[in-house]
Amino acid sequence: MARLVIVSNRVPDPRAKGAASAGGLAVALQSFLAPGTLWFGWSGKVSPETSTNPEIVEGDGVTYATIDLGAEDYDRFYVGFANSSLWPLLHFRLGLMRYTREDFAGYRAVNDAFAAALLPLLKPDDTVWVHDYHLIPLGAALRAAGFKGRIGFFLHIPFVPPSVLEALPPARDLLHAMCAYDVVGFQTRTHLADFLDCARRFSGFAVEEEEVVTEDGRRVRAIADPIGIDASGFARVATRAAGTVYIQRVRDSLVGRALAISAERLDYSKGLPNRFEGFARLLARYPQHQRRVSMLQIAARSREDVAEYQALRRELDRLAGDINGRFSGFDWVPLRYMTQTVPRTKLAGLFRIARIGLVTPLRDGMNLVAKEFIAAQDPADPGVLILSRFAGAAEELSDAILVNPYDPDDIADAMNAALDMPLEERQERHAALRRAVFEVTSARYCDVFTQALAA
Repeated sequence: MARLVIVSNRVPDPRAKGAASAGGLAVALQSFLAPGTLWFGWSGKVSPETSTNPEIVEGDGVTYATIDLGAEDYDRFYVGFANSSLWPLLHFRLGLMRYTREDFAGYRAVNDAFAAALLPLLKPDDTVWVHDYHLIPLGAALRAAGFKGRIGFFLHIPFVPPSVLEALPPARDLLHAMCAYDVVGFQTRTHLADFLDCARRFSGFAVEEEEVVTEDGRRVRAIADPIGIDASGFARVATRAAGTVYIQRVRDSLVGRALAISAERLDYSKGLPNRFEGFARLLARYPQHQRRVSMLQIAARSREDVAEYQALRRELDRLAGDINGRFSGFDWVPLRYMTQTVPRTKLAGLFRIARIGLVTPLRDGMNLVAKEFIAAQDPADPGVLILSRFAGAAEELSDAILVNPYDPDDIADAMNAALDMPLEERQERHAALRRAVFEVTSARYCDVFTQALAA
């Protein structure tokens, strides 16, 4: 049987408890990792030069291989093209996109370095599964280096229509690179359709009815494969966590008030300023909820060496102070704002006791927090999910209250509806959402993609 080789920008450290350094991807793939699997990527360390000999660590039968990035490569590849060009572009934020040819050259060079370091570790019959926007050219680099096995690519963030993609000068180069794979996967049917439209728009590509893109005689299958969570496992963790001292302290601090919770990385794609303003408008337009609800925003600091993220943090600090200054009393702080990382087990318990889950990104590939919130709820007395219609999860979770995240009044109206929603309606909505979350799991996501890649 062919060995599975996973490649991602970041790799979980098997020596660290929780192995959360690769974020949601590590959680999604954890139950799928069979003994013998190889996981390759960046160590997270910046050194004087990009390393060529991977560091090898074994954990539970899985081999983890990582290389360090040189300081200049880190700036060009990670801070530059990946997160200053591709990330804003693929989240429809053209006004934030910064592009230079030097950054794109650095992006290509790091992908070539990944291929050169990975190739000696590969066996001829390996199946390689590459993840996310950092590594779009990696398949082509492996092909150029002589690897002839099956290679698949999955994009975890949104894709964009041709009118947006063509704003990026090397757009055609990226499409060519995606066509070096045997299978390319997307979170939703919308993202898949946008990719196919881009392939049609750019000359040299042909799209067949069965969603196969052909370029220079090479056939690439494109699929939609929404990522999920281990819903049963997360539900068990949430149930246990709800009885811990930590969660009891949170309950006590609420003094009977409803809890509205949001949790994500501090990122401009998440719509945090709009969400803060939506909460402020709830308190102003629906004063009956003052002193009856507290909002907890967990926004773990991220990419602090990128200017846009520094500016966002300053804006959120200002907004949080303004909201609490306007509405708080001596015994009530309406908005609790944290930028520390909260362990997943504690998050599960917080989701369990929350009356509202606020998941309102301006654009998101999927958003697993929405699914975790649903899995964590008590079916007998569930909370209400308020979800951006521009999150990939909205295609599956249509029984949430869907909002336009650009409209703070829409968020305020949704929060008012959630706080006033009768138990029977909450139970009906949650039952439908729970079915969706428990059907599209992380195991199903892995099975669908690997079966397509093996076909």
